Amino acid sequence: MYSLYIISFISLTISYFFSKEKTKKSLKIAWKKFSKILPGYLKLLIILSFVLLISDDIIIKYLGGSGSVLGVILGLISGSVTMMPGFIAYPLSGILLEKGVSYMVIASFITTLMMVGVVTYPVEKEYMGKRATIVRNIASFVIAAIIAIATGILYGEVL
Repeated sequence: MYSLYIISFISLTISYFFSKEKTKKSLKIAWKKFSKILPGYLKLLIILSFVLLISDDIIIKYLGGSGSVLGVILGLISGSVTMMPGFIAYPLSGILLEKGVSYMVIASFITTLMMVGVVTYPVEKEYMGKRATIVRNIASFVIAAIIAIATGILYGEVL
């Protein structure tokens, strides 16, 4: 990460020596774009901080004790409204598996967690538009449900 900062700083310095006006102008444009994004991004960070308070015990309680259909539905819904990075989500799926949660429920939870962005909706609609964001989220939700059912069939949890 630091290497990107160093490369950016060096590039900015070189640009400044070649053309001071263009560099200043580009920095002003960048600042305007950043200030436009900042409110939505801050909302996203606030919502994300509340979501991260959800522990794996709560997730296991609601996903593990349920039957297959109810567990999949709860997995699809909770994964859609939860947001966490992959390096936390994938080990969590291992913990869920160890606690006895079925593959189909884990697939529904993790797939929607990575593909559906209810929490990121405000930021996403600014860039892609309201309609495209809604269509993408619905399509991702349906695909996640199909993946969960296919996982259940492959692991013998369905049929």
